[in-house]
Amino acid sequence: MADKPSNPLIPIGIVVSLPVLACLLIMLTDDGIERSLLWAAVKVGLLLIVIGGALSFGVSRLAERKSL
Repeated sequence: MADKPSNPLIPIGIVVSLPVLACLLIMLTDDGIERSLLWAAVKVGLLLIVIGGALSFGVSRLAERKSL
């Protein structure tokens, strides 16, 4: 049985997401944090992740095109 190469982004994503999820859980359970600010921060974070992913995808396509 041949070993399938694994995607290195999966373990990195898990390591990065665990502390973020822990902080989010703490912020959701803390009474002193205003909910509207929390959800605004979550929306901005998701937007930045999408923009970063799109930029990364675009740059990888440009690099692939230049190497041909």
